[in-house]
Amino acid sequence: MRDRENLLSHPHPELGPPRTLTEGGLRITPLGGLGEIGRNMTVFEFGGKLLIVDCGVLFPEEEQPGVDLILPDFSSIRDRLDDVVGVILTHGHEDHIGAVPFLLREKDDIPLIGSKLTLALIEAKLQEHRIRPYALEVKEGDRERIGPFDCEFIAVNHSIPDALAVAIRTPAGMVVVTGDFKMDQLPLDGRLTDLPTFARLGEEGIDLLLADSTNAEVPGFVPPERDISSVLRQTFAKAEKRIIVASFASHVHRIQQVLDAAHERGRKVAFVGRSMVRNMGIARDLGYLKVPGGLVVDIKVLDDLPDEKVVLVCTGSQGEPMAALSRMANRDHQIRIVEGDTVVLASSLIPGNENAVYRVINGLTRWGANVVHKGNAKVHVSGHASAGELLYFYNICKPRNLMPIHGEWRHLRANADLGRLTGIPKERTVIAEDGVVVDLVNGVAKIAGKVQAGYVYVDGLSVGDITEASLKDRRILGEEGIVSVFVVVDSTTGKIVGGPNIHARGSGIEDVAFAAVIPKIEEGLSRSASDGVMEVRQIQQLIRRSVGKWVSDTYRRRPMILPVVVEV
Repeated sequence: MRDRENLLSHPHPELGPPRTLTEGGLRITPLGGLGEIGRNMTVFEFGGKLLIVDCGVLFPEEEQPGVDLILPDFSSIRDRLDDVVGVILTHGHEDHIGAVPFLLREKDDIPLIGSKLTLALIEAKLQEHRIRPYALEVKEGDRERIGPFDCEFIAVNHSIPDALAVAIRTPAGMVVVTGDFKMDQLPLDGRLTDLPTFARLGEEGIDLLLADSTNAEVPGFVPPERDISSVLRQTFAKAEKRIIVASFASHVHRIQQVLDAAHERGRKVAFVGRSMVRNMGIARDLGYLKVPGGLVVDIKVLDDLPDEKVVLVCTGSQGEPMAALSRMANRDHQIRIVEGDTVVLASSLIPGNENAVYRVINGLTRWGANVVHKGNAKVHVSGHASAGELLYFYNICKPRNLMPIHGEWRHLRANADLGRLTGIPKERTVIAEDGVVVDLVNGVAKIAGKVQAGYVYVDGLSVGDITEASLKDRRILGEEGIVSVFVVVDSTTGKIVGGPNIHARGSGIEDVAFAAVIPKIEEGLSRSASDGVMEVRQIQQLIRRSVGKWVSDTYRRRPMILPVVVEV
């Protein structure tokens, strides 16, 4: 679970707003992705212009009930959107592109820059919002002038095709943003992380490196993605009935291996879930997913096939409550899990999702499924560089300053420690958080202040209307319930003329038990009326205190007390 302290907008109360940027300096402002896994967004400022790298979402946890998505806070740049020269998208994962529609709602002509697959994924998402963006497609080796920013794009290996790092050159110096990356030496698509280019940039002089921190605590090197193929083949060979594979809807390489294993066993594959169907359709149409003819079928065809010839590929590997797999586990989906089905969770556990995932595993197991997951089989390898790869990378790049990104606090600190082991001085290593402004001036990166960078909650059609106070109320309602107290009072005398009527929901207290507190409410209201207290708000407060104290003393509970006072 994310540390509650990380939910605050300003974890550094000693920092004030940044001063005016020094002429010729480069300002870097992370609005998401630091101190958390997700919501990645970094703003670069030079010469009065802004360049954004990534604009992603964070997915809510149990302590944020009713929230659909969490966005970066655009408030620090909202009045400067005309200065934004572009948004570079390093790859197509939701934590890097998911907030783009919400940014373009505020100004829909901001250019998007990314690789072919990345732009295809975001353009499909933007169609749902009826936004047609201006997009500039780039590939590794390209170099584009974007306003005052000279941007060179570099191939990096990740768990989705077409991922890119970017080197941003300005007169203030060169900054390299890795995006999410690893060094798979045997990638399924043959596209290696371009170490020769990183070495060339290192020789030219990298003034500041923003490096992926997700696996900085993990020793060694990440195993190749292709290692999973043999495990999937063994799992498919043993499966007696249907096989259901849960994965991220953008993990093209993983889905490719599932398709290959299904084809070898003579099984048909159906994609389940709108995002999975959409993304795999895009990947197939662009040639990133190789699908043998007749292998993929519509889900409606499955009823006509024997169980041992069926593979379903769906979302829900993180225990998301509305995803297909969770609904299957809860028997709330058209696909009913039966004894002998095999379920494969082909992904890692994102920190904070452990309880939700194991709840789904238990639910599936209850209905008789054989659940294969990272804990009992090698069905996932990470898309992020481990400590050994990061050390190797730093020795190649030789950055003058290092700023760990993309990770929780423990990941950021571990990454900073790795940088120091390779000779990056401690005073040249900047550990920042969301909203903490870093200026690169005269070759030195230093913290310069802070800006607003709190959580912006999406709840249905509401964006930003939900506050921490609202979430606190929701948590109380979910954990302690609600007690409603209805009272009718004389508007002239303040005396009770009807009620109190008390009803409880979700508190575990029977309505009849509140008979004991009614005399206390009547006594308090009578006393307040004699004191001349007749204002509705004051009467509500008195009722709230009386009932709240009685419930706390009697039941050791703290439900939400909702007093309703009607004047006649």
